[in-house]
Amino acid sequence: MTPLMITLLVIAGIVILIAIGYMNHVVENNKLEKARAQIELNDRLRRCGEITETFPGQLMTPQLKLLLTRLELNVNQRMLHLNKSSATIKARIAELETLVGQGESIPVNNPPGPIQTEAKAKDVRFLLEALHGQVTRAAQDGFLPTNEAKHWIREIRHLLVLLHIEFFNNLGQHALQQAQPGQARLAFERGVQYLRKQPEPAAYSQHLQLLEKQLARANSMVLTNSQQTAEEVNELTEGLKADDADAEWKKKVIYD
Repeated sequence: MTPLMITLLVIAGIVILIAIGYMNHVVENNKLEKARAQIELNDRLRRCGEITETFPGQLMTPQLKLLLTRLELNVNQRMLHLNKSSATIKARIAELETLVGQGESIPVNNPPGPIQTEAKAKDVRFLLEALHGQVTRAAQDGFLPTNEAKHWIREIRHLLVLLHIEFFNNLGQHALQQAQPGQARLAFERGVQYLRKQPEPAAYSQHLQLLEKQLARANSMVLTNSQQTAEEVNELTEGLKADDADAEWKKKVIYD
């Protein structure tokens, strides 16, 4: 075997080793990318499910329910590409396709969840933020057309305003029931200020009028209570003065 052949064999061996290493690298990268994709899709599925199941019924509309179902269907279809033999995913896709086929007649079974505490309001706001993220990602993936994505971004902002309206109104009503007009006035006042700061306050004119009426009512109760308190204080003061005068008269009678 000539030196040239030996050199060629060595070079060929090196090339083969490099090729094997490259192929292993590609395979490992593909496995890593598949694992990352599955983690991401599972997270998106979890978020879609959380919004669908826990969103308050008074804010959930058939249109929103349909959107969430479509988003979940899209994610499941993407997962099926990674797990082509998964019977569970195939069955879920069939269920979702049936629901999507109903259009805006899709059933909405979410029970109402009154927004009566700040903690509850934060929970719903987090759901809206998660929905915003899902819509944005679906648009980036090309699943949602740009115009439709923009529509839903506006709708999410609208739902956020409705959330605040319900929260401030419920907070004020609860304070009135507890005979705390001062706290009620504060809640209604916060609601009025929030609506007046909206980019399109005219869209919420009826809600604003209602909150302003509630604010005026609470303010009137606070003023009435203040007047009653002042009268009670005056009566008490006059009573004490009378007691003092009576005590002075008795002292004079005793010592005279």
